[in-house]
Amino acid sequence: MTEQKPIDSLSFEQALKELEVIVRSLETGEAALENSISAYERGVALKTHCENKLRTAQAKIEKISVSKDGSISTQPLD
Repeated sequence: MTEQKPIDSLSFEQALKELEVIVRSLETGEAALENSISAYERGVALKTHCENKLRTAQAKIEKISVSKDGSISTQPLD
């Protein structure tokens, strides 16, 4: 197995690609149990990383508005 980069140094695209490889590998069921568990754990961390990157991107492109009645809405950032 090749050396894995730290997850926090991966771009969204890199993390997603690695996650797709892991999912395909786990779906085959051919890996040893220990390797499958390690791959699954890394996959969970990659999924979380991707979700965080998406939330960050979404926050950058939306502005949050609070109306007088206290309701919250988002609008595209100008």
